[in-house]
Amino acid sequence: MIGAVLDLKAYLDRVRLEIERLDLAPVQAMADLIHQAYEQGRWVFVIGNGGSGANASHLCEDLAKCPLRDFENQKRLKILSLTDNTPAIMAWANDTSYDRIFVEQLKSYASPGDLLLAISGSGNSPNILKAVEWANAHDLRTIGITGFSGGKLKQIAHHDFHVDIHDMGVVESIHQVVFHWLIDDLYRRISGRPDDALMKACGV
Repeated sequence: MIGAVLDLKAYLDRVRLEIERLDLAPVQAMADLIHQAYEQGRWVFVIGNGGSGANASHLCEDLAKCPLRDFENQKRLKILSLTDNTPAIMAWANDTSYDRIFVEQLKSYASPGDLLLAISGSGNSPNILKAVEWANAHDLRTIGITGFSGGKLKQIAHHDFHVDIHDMGVVESIHQVVFHWLIDDLYRRISGRPDDALMKACGV
C-alpha cells in the first residue's frame, strides 16, 4: 500500500513511472486476440476476484457496447464476464468449492477457439488457475493479466500482460487504464476513426 507512505503527488508520480515501464507488446497482442475473436465470432470470457472481478465486469460491459458506432446494424463482440453470474457462483461455491466457480461455467459455455481473459493481481488465485488450466486443455486461447511477480498464472497462460509492482491498488489501476485503451482500439478497428468533433473534444 504505497499510498500509505507517499503523498498524493509522489503516489501519482509512481503510478506514471510504472505505466512508462510497461512492456507494450503483450498489450498489443491482447488487442489482436480480442479482435480476432470478434472477427471469428468466438466468445470472450473474463474472470477475476475482488477488484479484478470488478475490472472484469467493467471491461465486459465496455467491450460489449463502446466499440459500436451503429447500435442497430453492427456485428457485436460476444463477451461474458463470469464474475457476474451470481447464482452459479454461489451454487458451485456452496455445493463444491470456491475454486470451481469459473471452471464450471466454462464447461457450460466455452468452445474450442474461444478466448479467456484471466485477471489476477497475485497470479495465484486457485479458481483462476483451475479455469486457465481447463481452458488450455480444451483448446481455448488464454491471457493472464497479472501483477506482483505474476505467480503461476504468468507461467501457464498462453499470453500474459504483467504489471511488475507489489501493490494491488496500482496493479488494478494500471490494468484498468490499459483496458480502456483496448476498448478504444477495438472501436477503431470495427467502427473506424472517431469523427472530428469527438477527436477535438478528446484533445487529439
